[in-house]
Amino acid sequence: MNLSIVVPIYNEEQNLPLLAEAIRKALTDIHKTYECVFVDDGSSDRSAQVLKQIAAADPHHQPVFLRRNFGQTAALSAGFDHARGEIIVTLDADLQNDPADIPMLVSKIEEGYDLVSGWRQSRQDSMIRNLPSYVANWIIGQVTGIKLRDSGCTLKAYRAEVAQSLHLYGEMHRFIPALASWMGINLIEVPVRHHARKFGKSKYGLSRVFRVFLDLITVKFLLSYSASPIQFFGKFGFVSSGLGWLVCAAAIIMKFTQGRTLTGNPLFYLFTFMQIIAVQLVLIGLVAEMNMRTYHEVQKKKTYVVRKDSAGR
Repeated sequence: MNLSIVVPIYNEEQNLPLLAEAIRKALTDIHKTYECVFVDDGSSDRSAQVLKQIAAADPHHQPVFLRRNFGQTAALSAGFDHARGEIIVTLDADLQNDPADIPMLVSKIEEGYDLVSGWRQSRQDSMIRNLPSYVANWIIGQVTGIKLRDSGCTLKAYRAEVAQSLHLYGEMHRFIPALASWMGINLIEVPVRHHARKFGKSKYGLSRVFRVFLDLITVKFLLSYSASPIQFFGKFGFVSSGLGWLVCAAAIIMKFTQGRTLTGNPLFYLFTFMQIIAVQLVLIGLVAEMNMRTYHEVQKKKTYVVRKDSAGR
């Protein structure tokens, strides 16, 4: 199998027949064996029945049915697990991503890139969606160091070894390029087409913005400190301790210049509090270190990634 198309689906019954036909047309001249892994994320409409009909009519389509609505990240992860292709392309089921862009993404992978991320250059969404997305993209770029203009675009192409090495949860799908960067991938962002939604309703709302920011904190920690969490907690512990000693020095100076006793000075109690916080932070770091080492040993998870084409590109 050369190519797998992974599509997460939630309540898109009207779009699915059109999407299946658009994918078929897009891949007619690509000269690759392919499969379409349609992951139904617990849809409450007739999406599951439509998928069964599509799969019965075309053996290229392999539906996967989740027991309930787990979210887009989980649906993508399920698609990666079931994909058999050497190249994996993901896109939304709402027909806003254009399947006609798939050959272009695949050609970029064949040029030597590990991950090709779509950029909806002329995005056909309302300002209510575009503005928060623009701000989120800027913040994600500043925090993770992976500065994409459109990190939330589902239309992406991956080498299978990259996609299937990812461990996704929460709202992590928009951070895939940042998470994959830990492997030392070769990444490129390319303009792709974008269309206005014709059928169904958008599944995105302002409530997701807050979840994204919380997940961003997790991503930053995983990228920078997962291998040695004590470096994160210990850093703040030493800062707390250092500031505490400065406060203590101020209290001592006040004792000799103003005659104030240490036990009667609130600064002395602040010093004690900050030292306790410092010790707790260091201890949390040590506990996190033991948890991470246990995780790596139990899961047999390596701290490195070997490129399959070890001879290089």
